[in-house]
Amino acid sequence: MTDHAAPPVDPKPRTAPTSTRGADWASGGTVFAGVLMMVTGILSVLNGIAGIATDDVYTRIGSYVYEFNLTTWGWIHLVIGVLVAVTGWGILQGMDWARGVGIGLAALSMIEYFMFLPYAPFWSIISIAIAVFVIWALATAGRPSTTK
Repeated sequence: MTDHAAPPVDPKPRTAPTSTRGADWASGGTVFAGVLMMVTGILSVLNGIAGIATDDVYTRIGSYVYEFNLTTWGWIHLVIGVLVAVTGWGILQGMDWARGVGIGLAALSMIEYFMFLPYAPFWSIISIAIAVFVIWALATAGRPSTTK
């Protein structure tokens, strides 16, 4: 009988290569969505405070179907801004409730800024675009990657 030496043992077990590129990208998108929610929430709070404090901070451009006075808009921005910022913090902390609530609040924020278009058209369009990204990032987070 011949004595054969055992093959060397690899200290790192080998696993089949997996594609985590999509999962990492979606995870980064979720973090970015959380940061965007916190920033836009805080800006909305500041926007709300400005609307509550003075009625002449914004000038309406033309007439619009959805007209509220600026004090009402200030309270709307303040309340939604606080909720969006807190939810963004929850997303960054990995809270389970934050993803679904974040999607709902981003949709509500889209509606809010659509109705606010005549007062701040440029910022409203940017806020709607941010809300679209947030909804996409939160809706696709945690889905398994199908690429190989």
